[in-house]
Amino acid sequence: MTALPRGGRPAEALAAVEASIEECWRRFLTEYGVAAGTREETELAETVVADTSDFAWRVVDAALGRLRCPECGNELGAGPTDCQKCDQANGFRFAAVEIDRPATPRGTEHGLRVATAVARTRHRYGVRARCGFELGLPVLLDGELPSTAQAQRYRAAIDKLAEDECERVTSFEEVTRRLSSRRGR
Repeated sequence: MTALPRGGRPAEALAAVEASIEECWRRFLTEYGVAAGTREETELAETVVADTSDFAWRVVDAALGRLRCPECGNELGAGPTDCQKCDQANGFRFAAVEIDRPATPRGTEHGLRVATAVARTRHRYGVRARCGFELGLPVLLDGELPSTAQAQRYRAAIDKLAEDECERVTSFEEVTRRLSSRRGR
């Protein structure tokens, strides 16, 4: 499980998404009659990663987490940004199937998947991208999708924060409060 250095709702949301990833993987193993912790599980994970477009994104993320990169030795897709095998695997992550959850706006699941990938492999993304996607996790997990205008306002506000502030804030409301307090000085 990935622990976010930022706490609050983003960390809770990431823990909830990671639990859903593990639950999907457990069901997937059961469907294929494969026991966890076996060579067959590794082989099944390799099959998933060989063509991610055939599987749900949570299954793909779980499969990546069970494989090691042959170049850098890290979890496949989560190694340093200069690892070509991890870059390739991370890119293939985004070919997986996304099915929006019932009663959520179209595209919510895509947003959740991207935000989860960023939060789980933070070192692969810039500080402001991490901030925006991590703060968006609870909103997306709750089944909401910010409008384009809303997302642009969030980004503009995050762009006004110092990098150390970007790493500490735990909500979009906190970002707004920080910026408002500066204007009040």
